[in-house]
Amino acid sequence: MKQTSRIISTHSADVFGVCSALFELGGMTIMHDASGCNSTYTTHDEPRWYDMESMVYISGLSEMEAIMGDDEKLIGDIVAAAEDLKPKFIAVAGTPIPTMTGFDFGAVAELIEQRTGIPAFGFSTTGMNTYVHGASLALEAIARRFADRDAVKTRMPSANILGLTPLDFTVNGSDSAIAQFLEEAGFTVLSRWAMGSTLEDLAQAGSAHVNLVVSATGLAAAKALQETFGTPYVVGVPMGADYSALVRSALKTAAATGENQFPVCSLTGGDTVIIGEGVTSLSLASALELSCGKPVRVICPTECDSGILRTKDIPVTCEEEIDEAIKGAACIIADPLFKPICPEGAKFVRLPAENFSGRIWREEIPNLITHFEDFAKEVL
Repeated sequence: MKQTSRIISTHSADVFGVCSALFELGGMTIMHDASGCNSTYTTHDEPRWYDMESMVYISGLSEMEAIMGDDEKLIGDIVAAAEDLKPKFIAVAGTPIPTMTGFDFGAVAELIEQRTGIPAFGFSTTGMNTYVHGASLALEAIARRFADRDAVKTRMPSANILGLTPLDFTVNGSDSAIAQFLEEAGFTVLSRWAMGSTLEDLAQAGSAHVNLVVSATGLAAAKALQETFGTPYVVGVPMGADYSALVRSALKTAAATGENQFPVCSLTGGDTVIIGEGVTSLSLASALELSCGKPVRVICPTECDSGILRTKDIPVTCEEEIDEAIKGAACIIADPLFKPICPEGAKFVRLPAENFSGRIWREEIPNLITHFEDFAKEVL
């Protein structure tokens, strides 16, 4: 029952994370669930839906099919659709109902691949984890299946951007701003995982000298690429002049030494907190500390690898733990849907997140790569 929220909303689910990560790559993604649930993703969590074609579908699982276990109907429908649509790959992702019935996603994906000859993935998402878990599974699967094992390092310094989806960065130009930062730092951008790049671009990821992980959704893919190609990675989002300089230095160090880098600032104490995804929130906290001299703690309600957050940051799993973590805070930076549980008298700085409030305040989400200084003034 601790996962039940009395007041606040929930983060985008893991199955939507799969859809978001794979949206632009030319594959066919199927949510295995009752009809109608796909509109929750496409309407609220996917800003690209109205401007870009993508093969995202739902199986339309009926009550009788769930009870009787008619997997052949799902397999047959997917095979027939694939014959017409010719996707580059097929992904089947789970929701609570098939989880309860013990649906074997791996076995079904294998059968689909045998019948179609198209690479297929089965993701045992449950709808009970956040988008970070699902997007991580999807990007890691792409790295392990499609990255060209014969890739040769580029002559000039190059990089990939990992963990780049609208759930963390929306469609306000942040993706292009990160790419521009890398270009100005002297790195050719080979691929963006996965906004603004094709599956063919991602296949050349092994040629890069370093990977920049800009959200926790890219960490699993970074580790897979390091395992296969030895590519080091840097964790951080360039925000503000001072922290961007740290990230730039870390990228050059990682490329030269082959060692992973985690550039952070960690002033002690502080009654300012950020609630949000681990990597983006930690980057914002470090940027604020460096530019304003203001200690900032991160409260992370989504999945994040151990070793990413600092000792003063707090991973949380439910509303009750968030309540406890923000007690005594003087300034809280978070999505507006968190405001009802914040202490009275605390300054509240709005930072809408596509992964939490969906499209409600989409137009208000700032591009912190190019407009960090304006946001910092609001915090101060």
